Amino acid sequence: MSEIQAQVDAALARLTGLYPKLIDLSLGRMHRLLADLGDPHLRLPPVIHVAGTNGKGSTVAIMRAVLEAAGYRVHVYTSPHLVRFAERIRLVGSLIDEALLLAMLEHVEAANAGNPITFFEVTTAVAFLAFAQIPADVVLLETGLGGRFDATNVIAKPAVTALSSISMDHMQYLGDTLALIAGEKAAIMKVGVPCVSVAQSPEAAAVIAAAAAEIGAPLKTQNETWRVEADGMGGVAFTGEHNSWKAPVPSLPGRHQIDNAGLALAALDQSPFAIPAFALRSGMRNVEWPARAQRLKQGPLMSLLPQGWELWLDGGHNAGGGAAVAALAEDIWADAPLHLICGMLSTKVADDYLRPLAPRAASFTAVPIPSSDAALPASDLAAAATRVGFSDVHVAENFTAALKRVAASAQGRARVLICGSLYLAGEVLRENG
Repeated sequence: MSEIQAQVDAALARLTGLYPKLIDLSLGRMHRLLADLGDPHLRLPPVIHVAGTNGKGSTVAIMRAVLEAAGYRVHVYTSPHLVRFAERIRLVGSLIDEALLLAMLEHVEAANAGNPITFFEVTTAVAFLAFAQIPADVVLLETGLGGRFDATNVIAKPAVTALSSISMDHMQYLGDTLALIAGEKAAIMKVGVPCVSVAQSPEAAAVIAAAAAEIGAPLKTQNETWRVEADGMGGVAFTGEHNSWKAPVPSLPGRHQIDNAGLALAALDQSPFAIPAFALRSGMRNVEWPARAQRLKQGPLMSLLPQGWELWLDGGHNAGGGAAVAALAEDIWADAPLHLICGMLSTKVADDYLRPLAPRAASFTAVPIPSSDAALPASDLAAAATRVGFSDVHVAENFTAALKRVAASAQGRARVLICGSLYLAGEVLRENG
């Protein structure tokens, strides 16, 4: 770690200590801090604001790839990060420079003057400050959690809002029903601003439609205003309100990425940005989004596996994430046994994530997540795996030990997936270099 990175981590640690709760959804503290910074959020380029439970990060990554291929200067704010904080803020094509990040953090820290503020609120303010100071054509803005009281929801007039798939997650903050969660996510909609949405469950769709009608936000829903489908020849066909496009399937694997690509294109269809055909082709082929069905092809972890084996990494952690991985196993991983190495947080419903995976896996190894105080004990995760139907269940002290165990016990060619948490994914990427 460089000296500047160490200083960034120290500044982040100081800011983390300014509020007793990691998450406390409210906009009052955010408005106060932004006012003290000169309201940088009022000086941004057009914003495309994305909320949802699953797929919002992939949707942002697809939009970024297409817009950059078209020559636009793109700022991006996403969360969480995997290895280092700078991953959250992308300025015109590159991660924020560590020295600039440190300067911004120190400036925001001084402006905040020790007032109570959450980590996400501070870091969102840093992103807005950077976005306001460096010229760009568009900001792609991902909510952190929810929508209504998410720190990103201070943007009063985005160009477009977008809702990815909504399912049960973060119930302790957003509510214990799908209707309540959908209501929180839908609150990013703004008067007169088009909102594009993937096809949702009936319960979520009803809430979103009612919210759009109440606020006066034109709602553009999949299979009503826009459609996307695989063309059977390695491409996707998109039909929107203003454009009809054909493009390659996104380079992110999985059938669920077709819908995410459709949402990205639907948002661009409603945006002020012209998208030429060459940008669609280039962008869709070059989407990057780490720890979402990511294949690790080299590094020290791969060296632990026999020749011909594959190692994959995925940070999904809820029922929708489990279903997406199960579909991958059915569609493209059925040619070899699949061994799962899994760590999860205690704030997630492990049974819901694991249940669709049980019929697809040859073995399951539960591991701890040392980087999180909220990690589910490996023994409890193993019990959940047994409960939902995994037949060959183990516990290992870490993912390295788990890889060695699987490699020693399996016969022939096989595939290993490390999964269950973005925190675990970050540890894997750090270990693998």
